[in-house]
Amino acid sequence: MYIAMNRFRVQPENEEAFCRRWLDRDVLLKTVPGFVSFQFLKGPAHEDYRLYASHTVWESYEAFLDWTQSEQFRAAHAGAGKGRALTAGPPVFEGFEVLQNVTL
Repeated sequence: MYIAMNRFRVQPENEEAFCRRWLDRDVLLKTVPGFVSFQFLKGPAHEDYRLYASHTVWESYEAFLDWTQSEQFRAAHAGAGKGRALTAGPPVFEGFEVLQNVTL
């Protein structure tokens, strides 16, 4: 398995619009082979921002790479960089190979 995360620093005055942008969009991930799950995460508040993250789980690193080269990826990111900036800087990407997965 592979986990792909993007972390975002969002100023307090942009939190509502940032969340709406994520929660009101079409989720195309469900149509991509190798996709396992997605979580949109709200993290701790700091003095001048709150941390948010997108978290996707994939069957493999190759499945994640295929997503990044897919029509669904292009459609999902077509509006990126357009409109008012809602974050303090670009997202920070982190990718992880899963070494152990414990479930119920």
